[in-house]
Amino acid sequence: MRHLLLGIVTLALSGCFGEEDRIYTVDELMADEALLAKITSECRNNPGALRQTPNCQNAEAAHWKLWLRTTPGG
Repeated sequence: MRHLLLGIVTLALSGCFGEEDRIYTVDELMADEALLAKITSECRNNPGALRQTPNCQNAEAAHWKLWLRTTPGG
């Protein structure tokens, strides 16, 4: 009975951590510009709370890498 309860609690808690908590790499964000735009928008709308999060930092790096690719000489 104890194992069953532990299993149920584990499954319930695992549902709390979805895509919102996923950390995307710079390469993933560069490959999915819609996701990059979404994360960048969220970060810019709440910079005090989100600026130092891994996704915001990776989104900023991805944004700059894409920008450098599109500029002449980049």
